[in-house]
Amino acid sequence: MAERTEARAGRVRLVDVATRAGVTKSVASRVLNGDPTLSAREETRQRVRDAAAELGYQPHAGARALARAQARAIALLIPDLTNPVYARIIRGAYQRALERGYVLLFVEDAPGRQADEMLLDLVSSGRVDGLLIASARPGRQWLGSNELASVPHVFVNREVRDSHRNVTTDLAAASAVAVRHLTDHGHRRIGHVAGPQRIPSAAARRRGFLAEAKRLGLPSAPVSHGAFSEEGGAEAATRLLTTHPDLTALYVSTLGQAIGVLHAARQCNRRVPEDLSVITYDDLPLAAYLDPPLTTVAMPLQELGAAAVDALWEQLNGNPPRNVRVPAQPTVVPRQSVGPPQPDPTI
Repeated sequence: MAERTEARAGRVRLVDVATRAGVTKSVASRVLNGDPTLSAREETRQRVRDAAAELGYQPHAGARALARAQARAIALLIPDLTNPVYARIIRGAYQRALERGYVLLFVEDAPGRQADEMLLDLVSSGRVDGLLIASARPGRQWLGSNELASVPHVFVNREVRDSHRNVTTDLAAASAVAVRHLTDHGHRRIGHVAGPQRIPSAAARRRGFLAEAKRLGLPSAPVSHGAFSEEGGAEAATRLLTTHPDLTALYVSTLGQAIGVLHAARQCNRRVPEDLSVITYDDLPLAAYLDPPLTTVAMPLQELGAAAVDALWEQLNGNPPRNVRVPAQPTVVPRQSVGPPQPDPTI
């Protein structure tokens, strides 16, 4: 009875199972991991399995990886498979994972509990050795769970305070570069189409925009939030152009949103760039083939994906987690969506 009470007081350990079954810890481990080389009677094996069931033993994912061959697989959680930004991150992570001898599995963090259950199942079953978490969807309870703590993981393109597992770039710096590019063309009335307010990456770009606008002494810097989609960008831009008709330029948080901004500008009878200049975070080949071709801020997204795998690989090799900032300066890729503002007819 004392053994059972002690085991229930905290997490049931492998040694608790071994003690209950009357075997060594090594034998208990090999039985529960299905080691085919173990020479033991079926009676002994069943006694170990019964003890594990009675105590409610759940194998520690990290210990299981050490007790047998690693799965040689890592999972990447992304918020939206249709978001072109993640194509670059995925490519960098995929190529580096192959170089490290791992396969990369993808899980989309769609609304609901399906992604949560799938991710935790991958972890608890030992089918992945580590996690790359690029989704910033709020309200995910598993972020502080024992299951997540039991497996090496890093946060990609997002920051979780005090986690010491963040792999990021300087998002605020990208916004500052975009604002300066617009002011260099003579714009002073600039708005920002931002992402959802509770998404850390969107908040970082918003902070960079507002800080640079303040530093440059712009008369106003209105912000409108929208989903990271074409529809979200169109809706946010329409609100800005309706409530602030004096705006001559917009800085947009993602390329997908920027496509929606171009649509909204046409609906509001604003020509780009003659009546409204547009610059967006994210540089992808698609930007060069829009009408007009979009001026963008290029960031090292592929390098970010590779750096995330490297950071995870360090943990898999026994090193403590650490924050990583990918060292690269944002670069403007000029195209035809930015021009000088039209003279104000009221002056």
